[in-house]
Amino acid sequence: MTTNRLLTTFDSAHPVFAMLHLKGDGTAQKLEIAKREIETLWAGGVDAVIVENYYGSVDEVVLVCDYLRASAPEVVFGINVLNDDWRAFELANEYGARFIQLDSVAGHLAPAEDADFAARLAEERAASNTFVFGGVRFKYQPYLSGRSLEEDLLLGVERADAIVVTGEGTGKETPLEKTSEFRRIVGADFPLVVGAGVTVDNCRAQLENANAVIVGSYLKDTYQDTGDVDGAHVREFVAAIRALSAPVGSGVSV
Repeated sequence: MTTNRLLTTFDSAHPVFAMLHLKGDGTAQKLEIAKREIETLWAGGVDAVIVENYYGSVDEVVLVCDYLRASAPEVVFGINVLNDDWRAFELANEYGARFIQLDSVAGHLAPAEDADFAARLAEERAASNTFVFGGVRFKYQPYLSGRSLEEDLLLGVERADAIVVTGEGTGKETPLEKTSEFRRIVGADFPLVVGAGVTVDNCRAQLENANAVIVGSYLKDTYQDTGDVDGAHVREFVAAIRALSAPVGSGVSV
């Protein structure tokens, strides 16, 4: 697999994108936890954090972006605004996010709605410098297009800078055969990101046909999305991913 413009903006052979779920009781606590988790994730060697309103609100995503811009400008970050793709573009443009994640860019809408979505997405991308990570047959997203997987994936390639592949849910392992099929369809050179279920034990197989990983639950103390980011888990995970591209004979292994 060769690299492309998106992948060459990161130094790692297999970039690690870590989720920031905005856990906490109330805005003040969510912001404090986010600050602490950003520090832990960045110190642990991840390539970027993804600020997402998983437990929080869009307003709390904004507060975290304010913090990143003002107090942690060295941290590379992306944004995922669940259920509001256009707000994600708006915030990325305002705060200089490297990328946004859209849970689905093809397959989730009926054809009549999809035409309007595609036009708006093209317009937003043309007006933005941010990269788009787009899901196809993504966890929890409906399948309404009536198109084949191949048709939707090829549309996804047109609509995004990377395709994100997942299994059935958060923290659940992405089926290897699904990733392999995605790779066959999108081609050898298009960026493919495994978006769920990657662990230290399965990362070699999971990344055999993919370029990068989005990880959240595995970095928590409980290995569940409800847990707290654990520095040891972050370091262990990043080390395992880095070992995949270590030179032969370096003594580094997974």
